[in-house]
Amino acid sequence: MGLPQPQAPHYRYADYRRWPDDARYELIDGVAYAMTPAPSRRHQEVTLELARQIADALDGAPCRPYIAPFDVRLPRAQEGDDDIDTVVQPDISVVCDKTKLDEQGCRGAPDWIIEVLSPASASRDHIVKRALYERVGVREYWLVHPVDHIVTIYLLVNGAYGKPEVQALHGTTAAHSVPGVVIDWARVMRED
Repeated sequence: MGLPQPQAPHYRYADYRRWPDDARYELIDGVAYAMTPAPSRRHQEVTLELARQIADALDGAPCRPYIAPFDVRLPRAQEGDDDIDTVVQPDISVVCDKTKLDEQGCRGAPDWIIEVLSPASASRDHIVKRALYERVGVREYWLVHPVDHIVTIYLLVNGAYGKPEVQALHGTTAAHSVPGVVIDWARVMRED
């Protein structure tokens, strides 16, 4: 019989806030995931254009878009901030309930999250984060694949994500959970 293996640390938001600014991590269920180095130029262009279109469409509306780095704290219940063990930084978060916003970011599930996929984080975005966002009640989750020119859309129905909708990045796509937002893919995918 072998010796018991040491357990991996279970981190919380209190730990996360003490880490150096130059070391970017996300916490998911107490596990620290290192963020990749700065995203590629193309990733930044796609994210910026998506955020620009969303912000323009929501100008004057109660919903607000936020871009990474922006802490989204996802408590399991009513625990205090220091005890939260899940903090993510989606590429784009849209929050319609202003009571979820504070100086640290967002506490609770945003209405809509968009991740622009990068090779280093694609599997985590597809598997770990999809399950997390479903569990915490994110109403709409988009995975934008700039290399493959597709978007995968998950919608929360009766507490679960059903079969995803997959579309080519052509024409336009309307957000389901945030009325009035329509993404023009020609503008997003334009390469100057």
